Amino acid sequence: MGRKPDVTVAAVAERDGRFLVVEERINHRLVFNQPAGHVERGETLLAAVVREAREETAWRFEPEALLGIYLWRKSSTRREILRFAFAGSVSDHHAAQRLDRGIIGTHWLTRAELESQRQRLRSPLVMRCVEDYLGGQRHALDGIAQLDLERAAALAEDAAVTDHIDT
Repeated sequence: MGRKPDVTVAAVAERDGRFLVVEERINHRLVFNQPAGHVERGETLLAAVVREAREETAWRFEPEALLGIYLWRKSSTRREILRFAFAGSVSDHHAAQRLDRGIIGTHWLTRAELESQRQRLRSPLVMRCVEDYLGGQRHALDGIAQLDLERAAALAEDAAVTDHIDT
């Protein structure tokens, strides 16, 4: 691995068979993604996923388990993304809150609805996280809860990750 990957977090929240997703504009294209974003300096992974979910959806996300750690390389840019995906629940919705820049809206979509929109998914990680969630994959938050940006990036160099996906 050359340079360090971008460290991101994603929130996977499900209610009655529907998953919370954002519809966002990326490079003049509307795509679906889990509430997700970059970890900021000095911020733990858990603080980042709670912040990103609130900013992008106006929901309060409560992480309950680590779903997985995924390494994705976008072939067009060769940029690597290290995603820490967390399963959890949402509450305390602030309907009047302005959503993060680029977010068009939020949706609750079934697996089948997401699958039918596969060409509009921001990355293959969206479906991979849904499939891992539905497959019952969960890991305790102990040990990862307080990782910050630098320690998380180092993890990519020192440990195996759940997946390495090229597209």
